[in-house]
Amino acid sequence: MKKLILSAAIVLGSFSTYAATVTGLSREICTVSIQEQYKEVKMEEIPDAVKKSLETAYPGAIIEKGFVSGKKEYKLEIAVGEQKSTVYADANGNWIKK
Repeated sequence: MKKLILSAAIVLGSFSTYAATVTGLSREICTVSIQEQYKEVKMEEIPDAVKKSLETAYPGAIIEKGFVSGKKEYKLEIAVGEQKSTVYADANGNWIKK
């Protein structure tokens, strides 16, 4: 049993000799930000399902601007009283968290 433990320790110890730090190499970190492209649409182009969902969730909300993405996701800039906010919904009126 001692020989097995000793053999395992030698084998595992030999792996660590091959681990070396390479100096002189520079590492660059690239961050790619993919931003969804939205195109402004007229109020008539916003689906009724989205408008009904907005009225249910935010009674009295007024859509100031509407935008649509290539995936048919809607970005709505709304005003409820003096508060302004941006909400996102799909074409069926389901809310999207962003």
